Amino acid sequence: MPKNLIALGAALLCAAGAHAQSSVQVSGLMDVFAGSMKMAGDAKSQSVVDSGGLTTSWFGFNGTEDLGGGLKAHFNLTSFIKVDTGTQGRFTNDTFFSRDANVSLSGGFGSVLLGRWMAPNFLPSVVGNPLGDSFVFSPLILHKDVPLFNGTGWRSMTPADTGWSNQIVYSTPDIGGFKANLQYQFGEQAGKPGKNNIGANFFYFGGPLTLTGFYENADLNNPVNTLLANNQKYWMLLGAYDFGMVKPYLSYGEKKIDDTASTKGKTYQVGASAPLGGGKLLAEWVKTEWSTPDVSRKTFTLGYDYHLSKRTDVYAMYMNDKITSQTNGNSFGMGIRHRF
Repeated sequence: MPKNLIALGAALLCAAGAHAQSSVQVSGLMDVFAGSMKMAGDAKSQSVVDSGGLTTSWFGFNGTEDLGGGLKAHFNLTSFIKVDTGTQGRFTNDTFFSRDANVSLSGGFGSVLLGRWMAPNFLPSVVGNPLGDSFVFSPLILHKDVPLFNGTGWRSMTPADTGWSNQIVYSTPDIGGFKANLQYQFGEQAGKPGKNNIGANFFYFGGPLTLTGFYENADLNNPVNTLLANNQKYWMLLGAYDFGMVKPYLSYGEKKIDDTASTKGKTYQVGASAPLGGGKLLAEWVKTEWSTPDVSRKTFTLGYDYHLSKRTDVYAMYMNDKITSQTNGNSFGMGIRHRF
């Protein structure tokens, strides 16, 4: 009898092991462009070969293990890279796995993630504009996420980077095309337990209609936890509708800084994409207004993205950039993007 029980137990363990299947992938994206860049307020244009014209270049590892019963474990470790120089990160002293460093469990309940992952503001802004996650040519991403260090004093809208460290995320399952993420970043500040980042976003994909948005209440900067000078609140609503011949985009967002001036910022976006030949014609205009100081910025981009294959595309972009009381900037670039 004991031998039979041992044999049965071994058989059950083998059967359970057969369900636990795992996979690990290496993936990434390389994007390099050449052109001439001049932002509003720059003294002169600069000829460049640079990385990340339409997408910030990255590489990394991700894996999934099927635990059975609909439960899966996942991990992500991905790093940004500047392909033009071969240096790691988006900027000097960027953390190595600043794009992703997390582990999660998913099932019928949705998923729970721990570690570094996208901030609530990032994916909605990518989905909600025709130039996606271009930190070089997308007016919305530039106004949201990229401060200028050329004497204009232009500050980005996003309070705490496009990724949050030390966070826990609950993601709902897909419910009729609707999904949402609830996100909390632990402050880990000794003696200051009330300092943290809290946010949420949502996505609705219903046929040709896309609706998305986010809200953030931030006390911490990223990718490493440092305290912001003031609490900052930021929200945005974005939408798009694919008519086939053209896909228009609209968005509006507001930012409030709890400083002595109660500084506010407002951002408006109008954009469109249209299939043309083997690619897409892309256009986007964005205006941002700050209350303190009373200054506004208007940026317009027109470009074309042509797909050579499912993994490789080439693009050409022109951008005009204006800030109150500053010299105008005109930039253009041609690049290639490859996924692996």
